[in-house]
Amino acid sequence: ICSFVHSPKGFPKLKNDTFLRAARGEETEHTPVWCMRQAGRYLPEFRETRAAQDFFATCRSPKLCCELTLQPLRRYPLDAAIIFSDILVVPQALGMEVVMVPGKGPTFTEPLKEVEDLLKLRQKVDVTAELGYVFEAITLTRHSLEGRVPLIGFSGAPWTLMSYMIEGGGSTTMAKAKSWLYCHPEASHRLLRLLADVIIDYLVGQVAAGAQALQLFESHAGHLGPEQFETFALPYIRDIAQAVKSKLKEEALPLVPMIIFAKDAHYALHDLAHAGYEVVGLDWTIRPQEARAQTGKDVTLQGNLDPCALYAPKEKIGELVRKMLEGFGTQRYIANLGHGLYPDMNPEHVGAFVEAVHAHSRHINKH
Repeated sequence: ICSFVHSPKGFPKLKNDTFLRAARGEETEHTPVWCMRQAGRYLPEFRETRAAQDFFATCRSPKLCCELTLQPLRRYPLDAAIIFSDILVVPQALGMEVVMVPGKGPTFTEPLKEVEDLLKLRQKVDVTAELGYVFEAITLTRHSLEGRVPLIGFSGAPWTLMSYMIEGGGSTTMAKAKSWLYCHPEASHRLLRLLADVIIDYLVGQVAAGAQALQLFESHAGHLGPEQFETFALPYIRDIAQAVKSKLKEEALPLVPMIIFAKDAHYALHDLAHAGYEVVGLDWTIRPQEARAQTGKDVTLQGNLDPCALYAPKEKIGELVRKMLEGFGTQRYIANLGHGLYPDMNPEHVGAFVEAVHAHSRHINKH
């Protein structure tokens, strides 16, 4: 269990920087690998730790977040840890109530219905006051990792958060949120701007707390067409990268690599590659060679095995990984799934995935 070490700045020396080197485009001996939702319900120890706790109460406990973040690293030789948290802590910081409903998922008790509802949101958010528990979890986890691997911090992107705040939870069509984009474009931009400003401070705060890389999740990009994405998502994605970097410089904080993951947004890959992020994350619906052609040589790619491939027998997982590595090449590349792990996945198959990435990439690099 994680214990706090004083003087946050005296972090342990990093022993495995493969993930950071790949993110910056430097050469690596093997391809680094981590999994979205690697701290999750597919692990029996995760279910045990989380059993008695309300989900968001867990998110607010630095000790539990630290423990859950470390669990997958005790099992697998992963090359990065990602802090256990949730993207919906940002709407909570704006004053919205979100509860986790069993069998249904995250639910907003009062979603935004009218443009006037924007006035109910906090217009100025002190991220340390509202989200300090995440910063504490990051600092505690960074110490508890003892330099084993880098720690990734993250946030949801503005459009994805906006869609949850209006839909009140998950949705197959996002029709309510998208209707705002068509009927209330100015109000939509006001909300997206408010979210972007909070996200910028939140990400900078995560680096100050000890995060060594940042990922922005635009998980609902696929609900937008190219024009809407270009109007309501991309400008904020660009702005977040630029503003975070300039604030990190101003505050003399480390310039950490940033990852943009816009699920199902193949139509925007070229733009995303030029949006100010070192790494572009990919879902499983695009061929590696195509993604490389669209993003060029100056960004690292991350992804993109279909998570459902982990249901296959272990040998088959190895073959699929080898094929993926041959498609992307072993350099300027971080192996991952095309989305998060599912709760019913076999932990041994996750291990087979991680080991296959290391074994095959080392083999390809030698030959």
